[in-house]
Amino acid sequence: MKNKNLAFIDIETTGFNVEIQEIIEIGCIIVRQQDGVLGGIVEEFELKVKPEHLETADPEALSVNGYSESEWLFAMNLEQAMKILAEKTKDCIFVAHNVAFDWSFIAKAFATTGVENQMYYAKIDTISVAFAKLHRDASVTKYSLGALCDRFGITNDRAHTALADTRATVEVYRKLLEL
Repeated sequence: MKNKNLAFIDIETTGFNVEIQEIIEIGCIIVRQQDGVLGGIVEEFELKVKPEHLETADPEALSVNGYSESEWLFAMNLEQAMKILAEKTKDCIFVAHNVAFDWSFIAKAFATTGVENQMYYAKIDTISVAFAKLHRDASVTKYSLGALCDRFGITNDRAHTALADTRATVEVYRKLLEL
């Protein structure tokens, strides 16, 4: 595990229900890891995914993540996005802030499209890492990405866009490892 690259991933969706709502954006930053030490960024990319069932979307979710038909005009379909994600994240460890949420949608997308997930089986949740490192600090009352960015002085001007949140997650993780 110590020599596997880390695939930091954040998704934006049309809502919270993995059964009826969809991924509309995937942000990914692959970071080199050698002997458990984080290195530089190998690659970063963002995939806009055209939703197929906007009728099931939560309007608030679409507002929060900035969805508009014009911005997603040239978005790819889910299968295309999952093929790219699978290829680029092969043998990587999946890392996310609230990994259960992101992984539930990603796993369903792999299953729905029939694209083989080629990532390493282990996953890292930066919320869990933050709790393990900061739980004794009485000043820490929230573990959201925004709260941790504030704590560590990390700017995330485009919060709730996949690649910006992925960048923030990478920086939060680096700060947590320094503690």
